[in-house]
Amino acid sequence: MTLHTTISVTGKVQGVGYRYSARQFAQSIGLKGTVRNERDGSVTVEAEGSDEQIQLMIAWCHRGPARAMVDSVRHFPAPVEGFTSFDIR
Repeated sequence: MTLHTTISVTGKVQGVGYRYSARQFAQSIGLKGTVRNERDGSVTVEAEGSDEQIQLMIAWCHRGPARAMVDSVRHFPAPVEGFTSFDIR
């Protein structure tokens, strides 16, 4: 069963390769969706996959790439959009 989760990450998450690292991790576990910077300095991940894949992505978001300093990660379910790849927006 495909699930969709929106993940919002705050902290020092822009300008540190967060989106590129998120895409690489998501692709490595077969997750579909998008990652984008927000105007408020946060990063949003739209993730679609199995519950296990989404839980792995949420756990990764708490760490992020080496230069990131994550303050908080919030996530909530959303309607499935049918992504076919994982892209940076």
